[in-house]
Amino acid sequence: MLRTIIYVCFILFLWSCQRETAVEQEATPVIQEIATPCKEGGEGRLFTSTNGEVYLSWVEFLNDSTDALRFARLENGQWGAPQEIAQGSDWFVNWADFPSLVTYPENDQMMVAHWLQMRAEGTYDYDVHLSLSQDGGQTWSPSFIPHRDSIAAEHGFVSMLPMSEQQVFVTWLDGRNTKDEGYEAPSDDHGHGHGGAMTLRAAIVDPTGTLSQEVELDARVCDCCHTSAALTSNGPIVAYRDRSEEEIRDIYIVRQVAGQWQAPTAVHQDNWGIAGCPVNGPVIKAKGDNVAVAWFTAPEGKSEVRMAFSTDQGASFSAPVRLDHGLPLGRVGLAFTEDDQLIVTWLEQTEEAAEIRLACVNLQGEKEEELVLAEVEASRQSGFPVITMHEDKVYFAYTQVDSLTRVVSGVVEWEREEEK
Repeated sequence: MLRTIIYVCFILFLWSCQRETAVEQEATPVIQEIATPCKEGGEGRLFTSTNGEVYLSWVEFLNDSTDALRFARLENGQWGAPQEIAQGSDWFVNWADFPSLVTYPENDQMMVAHWLQMRAEGTYDYDVHLSLSQDGGQTWSPSFIPHRDSIAAEHGFVSMLPMSEQQVFVTWLDGRNTKDEGYEAPSDDHGHGHGGAMTLRAAIVDPTGTLSQEVELDARVCDCCHTSAALTSNGPIVAYRDRSEEEIRDIYIVRQVAGQWQAPTAVHQDNWGIAGCPVNGPVIKAKGDNVAVAWFTAPEGKSEVRMAFSTDQGASFSAPVRLDHGLPLGRVGLAFTEDDQLIVTWLEQTEEAAEIRLACVNLQGEKEEELVLAEVEASRQSGFPVITMHEDKVYFAYTQVDSLTRVVSGVVEWEREEEK
């Protein structure tokens, strides 16, 4: 009897070990391309709605003078038929400042999109235009402008953040103060006509296009680094590149607490002094109380991609961790996974081109895995790679420069052997 019991226990121990080995076996990342409906174009963006729908938007180059903003939904792992939001021959199309599309929470029929449209006055005079759809993108409203200054100046680098069924938060860089006629521009102004400082502003737009809570968030920011916004358990938080009087351009955040905007604060004092804009903004993501920010910096000429974490809705941040391998170009992407890990992407320069690198990072800043998504041109034509999460999959998109410029997309899945 005792021998039988010992034998049964031994068999159960072996089964347990085999089961544990199968469960703990590392997953293998598998990268697959998803063909896009983009014929010739760029400036891709990805968005995952609260209902789990994944969207790709991009600018289609119709001819030498006309562009169109289009989007497609992911259907059974493939992009569906493209739908057009708007088109124009007077758009400001830029490798770093590109249109976007979001849906209102819990209702994918209600959508808002943005693009940039030129004014006649000057090369860098353009407005943000918003358009709304109430039927899932089949029809779109006439566009309207969220900044009501009526000044011909730079307005762009928009981030849109769904907040509630009736609210989408919109933030942008606003150049109304740069047209101060009493200011004499320096010789290295490159024709932007800057007088006063670029500002960071925001507003709420409801499904009827009504604007509310219009506010200036920071009175002096970097002129052409993109913004990023996320929703914490306390409210919206915006990350951007600041600009001090001494030309220090570090990453700052400004956040709302109990309905009130707080004073802007630095994520970290990189102390990067640079006379011009690096065109390389941050990305911020939030999940409950947890917040992560990734960004490019180059203090003393040493380029780095950094990430910092907060567990108190952005009230404070950890010391940053470095993610790159010594030759980063920046252009970061960021997403939370379902199990509170971070997926971060950036461009790393190689001898002849650049690689889109993806790393899995935990909340302690430890890099657990890294892989190369694709090889791209190191030039500005490649734009900014973008990512979004749905369930346990990472969807990515980037601009491929070849005989034709077009948007390429794909998905990363981690596959495990079935438990035995």
